[in-house]
Amino acid sequence: MTRIVFFLTLSVLIKIPELLAQDDMELFSYWEYHSDVQNSLYKHFSREAFRQLDERKELVNDLKTKEDWLDRQSDVRQKFSEIVGEFPQKTPLNPQVTGVLKRDGYRIEKIIYESRPGYYVTSALYIPQGVKKNAPTIFYTCGHSREGFRASTYQHIIINLVKKGFVVFTIDPMGQGERYEYWDENKKASIYPIPDHEHSYAGAQCIMAGYSTANNFIWDIVRGVDYLLTRKEVDVARIGMTGRSGGGNTTAYLGALDDRILATAPECYITSYEHLYKSIGPQCAEQNLCEMIKTGLDHADFLVARAPKPTMVISTTRDFFSIQGTRDSYKEASRMYKALGAEGKLTMVEDDSIHKSTRKNREAMYAFFQRELQNPGNAEDLQVDVPAPEELMVTTTGQLVTAFPQSETVYSLNKIRVQKQQDKLKASRQNMALHLKNLPEAVSKHTGIDMPKNFGEAVFSGRYNKPGYTLEKYLVPGSRDYMLPVAFYQPINHSNNKVVLLADTQGMHHAANETSMVQELVEAGFAVLLFDLPGIGSMGPGYLKGDSYIGSTSYNQWFAGSLTGEFAVTLRAEDIMRISYFIRLRFAQDIQLSVLADGPLAGEVLHAALFDPSLDNIVLMNSFLSFAELAASHNYNPAFVPFSVPGAIKHYDLPDLMGGLNSRNLLIVNPVSADGSPSDTSVVQECLEFPSKVFDLQRDGVFHLIENLDSMTTQKQVVKWLRNVPN
Repeated sequence: MTRIVFFLTLSVLIKIPELLAQDDMELFSYWEYHSDVQNSLYKHFSREAFRQLDERKELVNDLKTKEDWLDRQSDVRQKFSEIVGEFPQKTPLNPQVTGVLKRDGYRIEKIIYESRPGYYVTSALYIPQGVKKNAPTIFYTCGHSREGFRASTYQHIIINLVKKGFVVFTIDPMGQGERYEYWDENKKASIYPIPDHEHSYAGAQCIMAGYSTANNFIWDIVRGVDYLLTRKEVDVARIGMTGRSGGGNTTAYLGALDDRILATAPECYITSYEHLYKSIGPQCAEQNLCEMIKTGLDHADFLVARAPKPTMVISTTRDFFSIQGTRDSYKEASRMYKALGAEGKLTMVEDDSIHKSTRKNREAMYAFFQRELQNPGNAEDLQVDVPAPEELMVTTTGQLVTAFPQSETVYSLNKIRVQKQQDKLKASRQNMALHLKNLPEAVSKHTGIDMPKNFGEAVFSGRYNKPGYTLEKYLVPGSRDYMLPVAFYQPINHSNNKVVLLADTQGMHHAANETSMVQELVEAGFAVLLFDLPGIGSMGPGYLKGDSYIGSTSYNQWFAGSLTGEFAVTLRAEDIMRISYFIRLRFAQDIQLSVLADGPLAGEVLHAALFDPSLDNIVLMNSFLSFAELAASHNYNPAFVPFSVPGAIKHYDLPDLMGGLNSRNLLIVNPVSADGSPSDTSVVQECLEFPSKVFDLQRDGVFHLIENLDSMTTQKQVVKWLRNVPN
């Protein structure tokens, strides 16, 4: 009878067997042609990016006339709007002036406004002495400094602009200044060492929900411009915007999206994706618009979207944002400005320096705004006194999270969105039959997963005769341009037809030599196949770490996939199907094929099993159970990020995949929560409610859950279950 069985902690007094002799799992030291295999995942993402960018280049190269370029611009602006995502309705800003700082020749108003209800932004408005109304105004967006806009390098530029007669407005981006969202009140500091980590830790959850946290960053500035329009000191027809690095990024965004900004000067940001992937890689979360490259956009399109408005690209030749990419993007955008008869409105300045604001570039920027915002004067960079960071504090406590404890955050706003997505999935599941019928198509459409059709030939790499078993090594063709290392254990007494594919998230070396699972299975008479997948074991993690390397996980590599619409889960799921095909081909007889995943590779196994009916039994150990739970947990384990699918929860979640396997046998062992700790029973029951119901009603397969076992007992219970599960 099909039923759900909950096993509580078991105490089994069995002598722990000795591990198998230490087996060498290395294949690539012999097959040196494949020696770069640890970078296979990132290089696949890069190759896909280059392919998509080449298609874009062909399209752009065909643009000749003014009409061609205007059509391109219309398409670009529409695509930017779509991938940035829908903004909320404008609500009251409720601005508060919390203090005024008087300085030599100007004053600073400290301001808090709400870009969304309960979502506060700390800011400062700099007003030159004597300015009463209609002054040219600059929105200065700061880069990724811990102090936010208070950093002396930004203050120097802001005050120079003020001294030249510009009103200047600036804000703290999320995760900087007074807007840290992961704040440790005891340490009086963020729990993360740099703002990029705050941006990406919360931003990854937004990408899981199918959008970039750039939406939040952009909206904060849009509402900041709304505030400027309420000030009589501001000339609404003469608004400019500039910023360096992360500030250059947001300047590029707003320049492409907000027509109220007349002139922009993004500094040390504009490059090209081709050169970005080949150098430092994609940067932190808000700098990555979901599927931007797949959509056919590149950095040059930030400039194309603005034409023929005045734009200056500010750069340095030794910037980590490739100057070659900057020159290429400028050259491309110049073609549009020329087609519109506005060659002089797009300019570029570069200095021989690193990623910084240089005197030459600052003076070029001052002159640009003086000319384009009709505020003539001396463009010399002045020595100025800058306020100390503490003088510029806007809140009473120094942080919004302590001054407004109930305030919204990127995390809390995203959690609301995730809950709506979950509610939509729950509603769809009410019609169980239709939901399950549509599931494979929904998964395939979103991820691109399909049953492979061309498998290639495996490369035999040696046999080792061991006491009680033989070990064979192979290279199996992967889903893209790489080979998969495989180790096949066959017990001497292998008289049955049962084979287990063992996918260990820590890699095949770990599975073979640091756990006893292989030993348990081989002693029980199972043939066992170990393998590594892209990003796993000998096939990872690769050289790319990036600015968002959190808890030994490169978020940046995951972002590289999201830009192209390519997912690591997709590759690995298809590779598991290739491994399945390989082992079935290896045996002349029919086999009962089980797949056992240890760790978050469970998600890949579920995806593979949905499309590969030859996987008879599925065992998922020590894994999280839901993408939605991961996206909605305040403190999640960064190591889980590479095993999630951006945007999946708009269409399906892991419990849906479990339900889709109702004709097979499914065992879940020691599930974990989003933070990696043992999952709470109530959370497990909520996550498994749908698949439990499906299995109970369909009565085709068996669904078991085992919780709260130590590792040795777990392994014995898994082997027992695999022995007794019906064929």
